[in-house]
Formats: sequence, C-alpha cells, structure tokens
Amino acid sequence: METILLFTPLVGALVCGFGHKFIGEKAATVFATALLFLTAFLSWVVFLTFDPSLHENGYYTVEILRWIQSGTLDTAWQFRVDRLTAIMLIVINTVSALVHLYSFGYMADDPAWKEGESYKPRFFAYLSFFTFAMLMLVTSDNLVQMFFGWEGVGVASYLLIGFYYRKPSAGAAAMKAFIVNRVGDFGFALGIFGLFYLTESINFADVFAATPTLAETQLTFLWTEWNAANLLAFLLFVGAMGKSAQLILHTWLPDAMEGPTPVSALIHAATMVTAGVFLVCRMSPLMEVAPQATAFITVLGATTAFFAATVGLVQNDIKRVIAYSTCSQLGYMFVAAGVGMYSAAMFHLFTHAFFKAMLFLGAGSVIHAMHHEQDMRNYGNLRKKIPYTYWAMMIGTLAITGVGVPLTTIGFAGFLSKDAIIESAYAGGSMYGFWALVVAAAMTSFYSWRLIFLTFFGEERGNKHTHEHAHESPTVMLVPLGVLAVGAVLAGMVWYGSFFGHTDKVAKFYGIPYAEAGAHGDAHHDDQGHDDHAKDTHDDHGAHDDHGQGDKAHDGHGDHHYAFAGKPGEGALYIAPDNTLLDDAHAVPKWVKVSPFIAMAGGLLMALWFYIWNPSLPKRAATTFEPLYQFLLNKWYFDELYNAIFIKPALALGRFLWKRGDGGTIDGFLNGLAMGVIPFFTRLAGRAQSGFIFTYAFWMVMGIAALVTWMSIGGGSH
Repeated sequence: METILLFTPLVGALVCGFGHKFIGEKAATVFATALLFLTAFLSWVVFLTFDPSLHENGYYTVEILRWIQSGTLDTAWQFRVDRLTAIMLIVINTVSALVHLYSFGYMADDPAWKEGESYKPRFFAYLSFFTFAMLMLVTSDNLVQMFFGWEGVGVASYLLIGFYYRKPSAGAAAMKAFIVNRVGDFGFALGIFGLFYLTESINFADVFAATPTLAETQLTFLWTEWNAANLLAFLLFVGAMGKSAQLILHTWLPDAMEGPTPVSALIHAATMVTAGVFLVCRMSPLMEVAPQATAFITVLGATTAFFAATVGLVQNDIKRVIAYSTCSQLGYMFVAAGVGMYSAAMFHLFTHAFFKAMLFLGAGSVIHAMHHEQDMRNYGNLRKKIPYTYWAMMIGTLAITGVGVPLTTIGFAGFLSKDAIIESAYAGGSMYGFWALVVAAAMTSFYSWRLIFLTFFGEERGNKHTHEHAHESPTVMLVPLGVLAVGAVLAGMVWYGSFFGHTDKVAKFYGIPYAEAGAHGDAHHDDQGHDDHAKDTHDDHGAHDDHGQGDKAHDGHGDHHYAFAGKPGEGALYIAPDNTLLDDAHAVPKWVKVSPFIAMAGGLLMALWFYIWNPSLPKRAATTFEPLYQFLLNKWYFDELYNAIFIKPALALGRFLWKRGDGGTIDGFLNGLAMGVIPFFTRLAGRAQSGFIFTYAFWMVMGIAALVTWMSIGGGSH
C-alpha cells in the first residue's frame, strides 16, 4: 500500500505530461485526479489505522530500492511510516486531490491562453509532480532523500508559479522563489554535511541516537568554535526559513501569488511552506539539545508572525492578504517548535491546512466570479451573488481568527490549535513570543474580517458590468470548499486530545514512551532504566484509559500522572523527560487562555468599525498616518532593501564583467589577436613568398648555416 501511495502521483504526472497526446486531454486529467483521490484515501487509511505501539520505536520502514552506498554513507530509498508521516500524508494528499478537482472548474476557460492551446495537461502534470516530490520529502528515512524531495518541490513550485510564462511578472516571481529558496537550501545542505561529518551517517535513526554526543561536541565553522548541536540545528533551520518563508527569506511568498489560484492553495498555503515546520519537528531530538538555536527559532517565528500580520492589514489583492496570513501562521508554528511544543506545532499545521486551503480556493472562486479581478477595492456586496463561496469564506475566517468558547475545547479548528501555541509560548517562558502572537492574533482577526467585509458587504465598487455578470462557481469548484469546511470546523475538536491533550494520550498518538511521574513531574525509574517500564506503561492501554486515570491525574484528582520517558529516536517526536511544557501549558493562568479570544474579538470590532459602521474611516486613517501606511503597504521595504544591497550590486558586477571583462578583455584580446597580430605576421610571411628562386636559395643557405652552427656548438659542449 505504501508503494502505491507514493508512486500514484508520479504516474499521474507522467500520463498527463506525456500521455495526453495519445489518450486525450480530458482522459489524462481525469486519470491523474482519480489517482490523487486514491492516494488521499490510502493516506487516511494509514492515518486512522496506524498504531505506533505495534512497531519498535513507534515506526516502521518500507525499502523501495538501494541507492548510494559508500563506506558509512547509506542512502537507501525507504518509506518511513510514523505519526509525523501519517499527518503529513493526509494534509498533502487531501488538499492535493481537492485542488485537482477544483482545477477542472477554475482552469476550464483560462483567459491567459489562446484558443486551441493545450495547457491543462501540463498544469495537472505539474500539480501531480509537486505532490510526488512532497511525498518524497515527508516519507524520507534519511536526510539525502529528504533533500531530494526538498529540491523536487522547489522545481515544481518554480514551474507552477511561472505557469503563465507569457506574463513577465509570473516569470520574475518564479525566479525569485527559486533563487531565495536556494539561499536557504545552502544552509540546509551545510547542516546535512555537518551531521554526516560528525555522525558518519545521514539516516535519522543514527543521527538521533548521536544527538547527546553532538550536544557536547565543539565544531569549527567560519574560523570560530561552535557547539555542534546548536550550529547544525541552526543550519537546518536556515533551510526551513527559506521553504517556510520566515523573515529575511520571506520575500518570495507574496510574489508567488502570480501563479494560478489552485497553485496558491496547494503549495503556498497547505503543503510546501509547511515543509520547514515538518523538518524542525522531525529533527526534534537535535532541537531538544540545541537551546540557542531553538531560542532563535522562537524569536524569528514570533517576529515573522507579527511582521506578516502588520503587512496583511493594508494589502488590497485578495490573494496577497491570504499569502501574508500564511506567512504569519507559519510563524506561530515555529514559535511552538522553538519552545519545545512540537505536537502543538503539528496541530496547527494540521488544522491550518484545512482552513487556509479553503480560504485560497474561496478567493479563487471570488476571482472566477469577478472575471479575474483580484483587487478587493473593486468588490463589494457579493454575498448574495455567490452565497456558497461566501459561507465557505466565512467558515474559513471563523477558523483562522480563532472563534470558539473560551476555556473549553469547543470551537473552530484555528481556535484550538492557535490557543495551544499561545499557551505554550507563555508556559515556555517566551514573553516576547507570547505577546507578539497575541498582538498578531488581533491583527489576523482585523485583516481577515476586512477581507470578508470588503468582498461580501457594503456597496458594489469597481466595474459595473463585472458585478452584473458575477455568478457562483460550478459545482466542481464548490465541492472541495464544502469538504475543507468540514475540516475547518471539526479538525480541532476531534483531534485536540491527540495533539494537545494529556501526556499519556499525546505519547500514545506519537508513539513516545512515557512513564509514571512524581508530584513534581520527575519520572521514577528503577535501576534497570526506564525503557522497560516506559514500554510497559506504553503498551498497557487498560491502565491509562484516556477518559479515566489519566484525566483524573491531570486534573489533580489522582495519585499519579505521566511524563515523557523516551530516548532520542523513540517515537515520531522526541520530548526530553525534563520537558514538562505540555503540563505547564495546561496550567497557565486563565487570562493567558482567554487572551487570544479577546484579541480576536478586538480585531473583529475594529474591522466592523472601519468597514461596516464607518466606511470613510480607512481612508482618513491612511491619510493621517501616511508614513506608517506606506511603510506597511511597501512590506517594511524589504524588497527595496534587498534590491539596494544585493540586486543592484549584482547587476553592476554583471555589467562590469560583461562590458569590461567579456567585451573589453576577452573579446578585445581575441579581436586584437585575430585582427592585429595574426595579419601582421601574415603580411611578413607573405613578403617572404617573393616568387624569385634566389630568395628561396638564400633562405635554404641560411637554414643550413643555422643548423651547422647549432650542431657545432652542441658538439663542442660534449
């Protein structure tokens, strides 16, 4: 089953890309989509039936083929199945299958292409190829295979962002995404090299087992001594910064909206950009022993969440608002991973996939209805003309802003996962992270409701003819919205306990060994160590009923509660025995638990005030605070700064090498040689060819004389 799951998207890509000429465009695209739905179904089967307790260390591998084997380097292509893999499988394949289906409607009559042009098979082939590369990344059992998938999704994103190749801005955006990601990938590659240098392996099991040693090892890099664990964790995170569009390497993500809207939903909302979060969580054994690196991850994630939220406040392109929202939400995930609450990071990754993909596909439905108009200032009062899209976008907005019942586990998906991260940031001692995320939550609420109010409420703005002909999207586009809406409503409530519940339940879900802990959270072990005891308690499902003793213990009514007690590599995540953040997060003050809800409500009230109750206010505010408005509208001038620091000097160097180097030196030398030196000697040689016999006789005599002289001198020396 695992092999079928992995290779069906590749088969779909090949059939669409090359076979459509033989079986027809419609048959090829339908075949590729059917394969994706098969893959999605198998992914859910794996996710729902996978039991970590049945496998040693909570995972199993399926070998596909042997690859490079040299000394200690073994890069066998293996399918690793654990809870992290299972989560990513359903995220990737569910969203990809629905995007394939949605694309039948969205790409049916694309105005970017001329009559008779064959673009659909190529588009579906790129989508399927992207899905295959992403599956390669998340199912990898070693860092080389992960890097292969990592670069594969980079190529696929380049092809999809630049799909409208006649559009200069699309080509530029594709190049930008490709180049910025290569910067991050260079750091990722250095991290892989460093791990192999120190551990003599790139297999996860070997690297994880060696992490305690790495924590005590010094490494020379850039003429400076570094702690190996911190340095390597940081280098791996640089790769994550590029792929997940964190501050400094974030500039490619908003421009990536130049691709078709289904691409935005697939790559830049739910799947590829979460690869960085997946990498940090996969490398949790290394992160747990790298406190300086994780502190950096926390600060950068919180800063990114705040930065992207501020920029999202003033964007007018409907897709760019959601793009900056994605950038901000990824910051939340990195804060959770940075403070050591990897399960909460994966929880938000999981729920975010549903509501963010739905928001992007909903935005695509609006754009489709408005004849490819993307400026929200030209929308207004669309809720009556596209009611299904309106309700889908409403559900997505309720999910992303975190609407729910405070101090309960009742609410939309984002309410539970976002609150889990904010509580974890506070419990982890990162006050900067906590307050940055709370403020970002308020701004997220404001710009999300701003999008709803500008698009679906108020007066009709823009082209009157476009509004008159606005119509609901076809069923093939609405069905994916309905499916994703179910996830946006229920995903948080259904899986809250597994991702952020009691220690024993989270441990079972991820296959992490756990043991009874004392009153102060210190796990008790006998002289033989904790492994057998942890395994016993891990396997003893009857003793730790999710709704029984574990609940009582957690609530303080029982005699015992549980602590994580595994070694690095035992389980899908590694949470050190002294990492009590899960219990601490549940025990934070009530004002901390309620703060995200208050922030959400404040953002909603501000949006109502600005765009429903007093619609003239935004223009007045923009005029009054013109410098701040321009600062945010120009995205903190990061593009201009990079243009001044990197682009212009690179172009100047290129011009210098072109004009002076290539044109002046190389061409000048060759041209001078060809047009000056060689003709000069040619003319001299030509004069020697006089045609008179005495001239040739003279040169013969001179040659004989020179030869006799040389022989005489040479002979005399002996």
